Amino acid sequence: MQNTVFRKVERDYNLKRQRAQNDAKLYKKNVYDENPILQEIEDEINMISLKSAKARIFSDDLNRRKEQEKLEYKLNKLNCKYDDELRKIGLTREDFKPKYECTKCNDTGFCDNKMCSCFNQELINESFKQSNLAKIKEENFETFDFGYYSTCNNKEKYGIEKSPLENIDGIRRLAYKFSHSLNDPEQKNLLFTGSTGLGKTFLANCVASEVIKHGKSVIYQTAPILLDKMVEYKFKFNKTESDIEDYDKIFDVDLLIIDDLGTEAMNSAKFSELFNILNTRILRNKKILISTNLTPQEIKREYEERIFSRFVGDFIICRFVGEDIRILKKKMMK
Repeated sequence: MQNTVFRKVERDYNLKRQRAQNDAKLYKKNVYDENPILQEIEDEINMISLKSAKARIFSDDLNRRKEQEKLEYKLNKLNCKYDDELRKIGLTREDFKPKYECTKCNDTGFCDNKMCSCFNQELINESFKQSNLAKIKEENFETFDFGYYSTCNNKEKYGIEKSPLENIDGIRRLAYKFSHSLNDPEQKNLLFTGSTGLGKTFLANCVASEVIKHGKSVIYQTAPILLDKMVEYKFKFNKTESDIEDYDKIFDVDLLIIDDLGTEAMNSAKFSELFNILNTRILRNKKILISTNLTPQEIKREYEERIFSRFVGDFIICRFVGEDIRILKKKMMK
């Protein structure tokens, strides 16, 4: 792992963890300022806990046992009183704990001396500069809005028997199942095709969000940037360890999402690398999601036969139809 990338992510995690702890302390202070009795009880608890610790060390067995019983009785009463006071204002002790983004590692980046999946994903994000993944907190299956899709059946306009709403509902269900079936060898890859503004990128973000939420890793990159990166690596004379790791991740990451296929300037080297990505990941049962504005017929015309055959044989082609959501949103804002 490139040291500069690791150090940056590690520093970000330290800051994130410290921020959560500071926020928790500030929240507790504000609650205590409004309810000073809580501070008084906590001070008593701390004082008796200290006495209890000293009694364990410095008293003889008989006196220590008697003293411990008295102190434990007082502590129990005080803790009950503390909890009662919290209940009066609708709080529990849990409310004072830091709100970490990752509950598995508490934003340390490590669980049981192993790198947490969240930390690994951040390393990937930093290495590949994945700006798209910044949207997954807002763009996920819970926030997917069916309201932009028409309920009208119009085969002449949309080219399918279903209404846009029925169509997107089926695609969404398929995408959700896909996000939970990355290890299933029977699960095919996904190809999202359709005009701009129909929700392809949003639904790709939904899949990425769900996959990451369940501890798996995602590389989400546009076709032009990804293929340029691949070709650059192939022709680079002095490859660093970091270069090799980044290249290998493209084949080994749990899910590879390629956005905007068809917007890249293709040449023989890029054709070769695209086929290499598809073929290698399919053979390794590593799932791929691709979105494109091209129709299947245009893909067949623009790409080599061996690439198109992979799409036909190893992908479920999901055709997006409807009205441009961006235009609809602008109309609603007027």
